[in-house]
Amino acid sequence: MSAPRHVLVLGGTTEARELAASLAARPGVRVTTSLAGRVARPRAQAGEVRTGGFGGAEGLADWLREHAVDAVVDATHPFAAGITAHAARAAAATGVPAVVLRRPGWRPGPGDDWRPADSLTGAAGLLPALGRRVFLTTGRLGLAAFAHLAEPYFLVRSVEPPEPPLPARTEVLLARGPFTADGEEALLREHRIDVLVTKDSGGAATAAKLVAARRLGLPVVVVRRPPLPEGVTAVPDVGAALGRLGLAGR
Repeated sequence: MSAPRHVLVLGGTTEARELAASLAARPGVRVTTSLAGRVARPRAQAGEVRTGGFGGAEGLADWLREHAVDAVVDATHPFAAGITAHAARAAAATGVPAVVLRRPGWRPGPGDDWRPADSLTGAAGLLPALGRRVFLTTGRLGLAAFAHLAEPYFLVRSVEPPEPPLPARTEVLLARGPFTADGEEALLREHRIDVLVTKDSGGAATAAKLVAARRLGLPVVVVRRPPLPEGVTAVPDVGAALGRLGLAGR
């Protein structure tokens, strides 16, 4: 594609912040980052920032036209399937070029004991056979999938307070990464955790818990990513996204 003048970044991730900073530093390029507004105090973003939803694919398409957007980069969380689907539909409806930026998922290595699940509900179904003290790191949304489990103890970590309903025996830990492997191992030992549950978010900021689980020989329930919309492919990093935008090396 030809180099854009106005880029909309659908953000909320480390990659989105890095991309916005790279775009804002390029002469003649205007960047607007859209945040869903689920975090009360988001980290600073380069360029312009808007907060809140668009009103589905149609609302996003209207926004692209109204604000003369030349390209869209969907750099949302790998599990933000709704906005990814809306972005694909809005781009197709308007003819605005779209790029999906997704960090690669995690891969198990020697010594890992990973148990894949297709959903949070599937992850909950695996837990009774795996352990009674659970470190739950799937974010603050969707915890209702575990609320029916009365026996296990859950240590729930998230950036913002989680939304109810929650399991009966829940302790909440509010924290934001990056974390260290030694710190994660100490946390698992302190709370006597015997099983970890995580989404396959990828990236380095929260990968240390996987190292800690490997060290301690703990099983890890890994929720698989939702598939991308049909016909949509992703680039793995900011450099590749800039290349797709025709801005690499500028």
